[in-house]
Amino acid sequence: MRLIKQPGPPAPERIQWVEARGRAFAFTLEAGLPLLEAARRGFAAQGFAGGVMNMQSGALGPFAYVMPALSKTGDNAAFYSDTFRPAGVTQLQSGAMTLGQRDGAPFFHCHALWLEADGRAGGGHILPEETMVAEPFVVEAFGIDGAVFLGEPDPETNFKLFGPVACATSAAETTSRAFALRLRPNQDFAGALEAFCHERGITHAKLHGGVGSTIGVRFADGRIVEPFATELAIRSGVIAAGAGGTLEAELDIAVVDYTGGLAEGRLKRGDNPVLMTMELVLEVLA
Repeated sequence: MRLIKQPGPPAPERIQWVEARGRAFAFTLEAGLPLLEAARRGFAAQGFAGGVMNMQSGALGPFAYVMPALSKTGDNAAFYSDTFRPAGVTQLQSGAMTLGQRDGAPFFHCHALWLEADGRAGGGHILPEETMVAEPFVVEAFGIDGAVFLGEPDPETNFKLFGPVACATSAAETTSRAFALRLRPNQDFAGALEAFCHERGITHAKLHGGVGSTIGVRFADGRIVEPFATELAIRSGVIAAGAGGTLEAELDIAVVDYTGGLAEGRLKRGDNPVLMTMELVLEVLA
């Protein structure tokens, strides 16, 4: 399996996780608000301080983002580009967001693909401080209660990263058992999820959200993304018994690499190691 050496020592526990409760819902992001505030309000209206969400369309402007890039200093295995600020309204095509807390305030981690006003297709890491909702649009969300994604320094990667930590429960209405997860580097994405579920007797689970990176990409149909530094959003994902009876993760993703290459499709099981992180929520169905 492909490996990328990180600057710091690997943490012994390769999956950071918290068991919680949660509920799926849809809401409309309000126009004229910062994307961060619009997301916060949507979750708060349902009684949740945070969670994850998926976007299949939407209009943003002003809009700011960064792309994956090579590290110039060697302090990280990969880094970010300079900030891009395309003019006009950018139309989202696919994306995922983790809404949590950083430095004592709401914050998000969001990767997406989009079409800019001049027709250019792009993708990357949306900046919460500078991005506004241009027109109302509906998103699919999953709120979590009893866990929060908290931005904390990560010695292994030398980044401040979201990871789930336990928190007090609230009065939010929940319907499902759920796990907030963060996968650490250099483990296969699908394999880690399959093993996690197997160890807990989970036979059917659905992914919600899903923001992170892999070391390049190998798709189930044979396509390959060679550049090692990527930013990835999960479009959909399920874990269930395959034809042979063992658990199999079906993960459909959208990705941009550090050269600007864009791709979408289903990941090949066993051949997509995590680069920096992978955040998501697993809803237990059986």
